[in-house]
Amino acid sequence: MVWLLLLSGLVLLIVGADMLVKGAAKLAGSFGVPPLVIGLTVVAFGTSAPELAVSVKSAWSGQAELAIANVIGSNIFNILFILGLAALISPLLVSKQLIRQDVPIMIAVSAIATVMVWNGLLERWESAILFLALLAYTGFLFIQGKKQNDEEGIAEIDELLSVNTPTWKSVLYFLIGLILLVLGARWLVQSAISIATGLGVSEAVIGLTIVAVGTSLPEVMTSVMATIRGERDIAIGNVVGSNIFNILCVLGLAGLISPEPLIAGPQLATLDIPVMLAVSVLCLPLFFVGAALTRFEGFLFLLLYTSYVSYMILVVTQANFATTLEQALIYGIIPAVFIYVSFSLVRNLMQREKK
Repeated sequence: MVWLLLLSGLVLLIVGADMLVKGAAKLAGSFGVPPLVIGLTVVAFGTSAPELAVSVKSAWSGQAELAIANVIGSNIFNILFILGLAALISPLLVSKQLIRQDVPIMIAVSAIATVMVWNGLLERWESAILFLALLAYTGFLFIQGKKQNDEEGIAEIDELLSVNTPTWKSVLYFLIGLILLVLGARWLVQSAISIATGLGVSEAVIGLTIVAVGTSLPEVMTSVMATIRGERDIAIGNVVGSNIFNILCVLGLAGLISPEPLIAGPQLATLDIPVMLAVSVLCLPLFFVGAALTRFEGFLFLLLYTSYVSYMILVVTQANFATTLEQALIYGIIPAVFIYVSFSLVRNLMQREKK
């Protein structure tokens, strides 16, 4: 029954997020809000609504470690698994804006979050800084969007708003979506805590794995479908934007609402958060080389994610194989990734000099 409750919670979160976004977008459109603003706020934040609902619910209920673990796990999953899977389907294209602006911003906010929770706590004033940074970032995107006149993004919103829907129906969509999100978050958090207790593991492990993967399903669908349709730059943009939002809004809002500081236990502070920062940094050189993410690099991302999750589970279960895998990571996989990235950068720079 607990696992059924978990699955039901995930379904409610995904359906609720979709209804909430559609209802809110149409409501905003009926009040004359420009399509660009709707795209940068309601729609852009929609795929991260499940993470927001779960982390806020966890923080409010006193599961302060689960609130952080959900965000960290989602960001690692987004980069390594979603981009890895999408790149295996088809090599991903990376726009210049992503390389010059969005990925560095993702790395910067990841580094800031890492420093903030280094002492094992995310204080309320630190959460306030993250949330204020979100407002500044959204304002920056709005100004940039107006200058660039993002016709593609506006066209997508116009298509959504073109369907003539009565205001009462939009309100109903919005309210039902909100109720489903709240109910789904409650079921997911309750079942996750029960599973963690039953398996004898920490809230952080459940948050980093089951909960993080479940709340990232909208990003999986968005990026994979964009890749299949040939919109290979959208797949990366969706992940990068979601990761920035997860840190600035989800962590920020959860920390502001929580009656006590959010907790980052020893495992989160010393392993998982540094891993999140490391994979964020890894994106920059790989995206820079050829402005693409190849199938081999997608395989590399999936290998890293599988190794990370396997190591975490082996450590928690105190399996003998954990030491062997740790040595394989330290002396094999991680150096191999470093050598590959370094070689790719040098080769790319030499090709640029020849041109």
